[in-house]
Amino acid sequence: MKRIITTLVALISMTTTISAQEQVLKTAQKANDYFMAKYADPTLPTNVNRIRPSSLWTRAVYYEGLMALYNIDPQQHYLDYAQTWADFHQWTPRNGVSTTDADDQCCAQTYIELNQLTGKGTLDNIKENLAKQMATERTDYWTWIDAIQMAMPVYAKMYAITGDKQYLDYAMKSYEWSRNTCGGGLLNTEEGLWWRDKDFVPPYKEKDGQNCYWSRGNGWVYVALIRSMQVLSPKEKAYKKLKKDFLMMSAALLNCQHEDGFWHASLVSDVDYPGPEMTGTALFLCGMAWGIQQGLLKEKLYRPACDKAWEALQTCIHSDGFLGWNQGTGKDPSAGQPVTFTKVPDFEDYGTGCYLLGLTEYYKLKVKK
Repeated sequence: MKRIITTLVALISMTTTISAQEQVLKTAQKANDYFMAKYADPTLPTNVNRIRPSSLWTRAVYYEGLMALYNIDPQQHYLDYAQTWADFHQWTPRNGVSTTDADDQCCAQTYIELNQLTGKGTLDNIKENLAKQMATERTDYWTWIDAIQMAMPVYAKMYAITGDKQYLDYAMKSYEWSRNTCGGGLLNTEEGLWWRDKDFVPPYKEKDGQNCYWSRGNGWVYVALIRSMQVLSPKEKAYKKLKKDFLMMSAALLNCQHEDGFWHASLVSDVDYPGPEMTGTALFLCGMAWGIQQGLLKEKLYRPACDKAWEALQTCIHSDGFLGWNQGTGKDPSAGQPVTFTKVPDFEDYGTGCYLLGLTEYYKLKVKK
């Protein structure tokens, strides 16, 4: 009898676990289905205040999320959608091969992943673009922390594919310039969080005297670290440097999460923007879930934060798949305010990408369990 009861408990537990995993996947699918239905033609430009090509950074972040979703839910129409987009833009960074703008290079992350996955397309234009930038011998282009997410993984991926160390060396020099030099150093190592750019380093403060750390901006860096480490050997010197910062940020971010599971737009101050915010929360979930899976973060300490973040993110999605609590584009906690459950942000695409990145890593963490 005891053995039968034990077996039943195990079966019930297994069913509950599978159900929980499926719920994460279904939620990610719902958000993505909504987006792909609304933006059925991936070649069409965006039209927010002005016309922009669909290779701009906001859309490129969506494709990062889509490729992550494909990794756990390999549906052919995801690849077809991304392939159509890449073909239309000729596998070229936005604004051509001479651009040095990290935002323009973000789309290359998906081009590289698609090329490696399908064997289609070309990386020649990406190589030409990166070569032109490296030839300037300047490493001071990443003056805002978002740029680290947009561009650093591109260089890391090209290094992983080609074995050419110049890509990784350039990326690390650029990263360290942003970290240590720009504005006196955009990473506050005392608090483990990043200033958004030189305009936000001290004496810039929130109204309560706290430092101004923008949630999504820190989320960009956090995910850039893991997307770069994912393609590097743990023995690499660069990996070890990025890992050190990842662990520093993780500890700091853990202390910024609210009881409802969200991280708010301003990480350490709640005077002006005390409400939930989806994009930063999703990016932090992505990083923490990945860190646990890699054995870099203690599960006992970080798993509760991931579980709370997942519960919070479930409250962001509407019945049709639209995502609320999505802060619009900008560069600080005040951008796009007020952020609400029903407000449509200026761009929906990057928010969906963030959401998918967070949920897919959490799904893998659930599978691991």
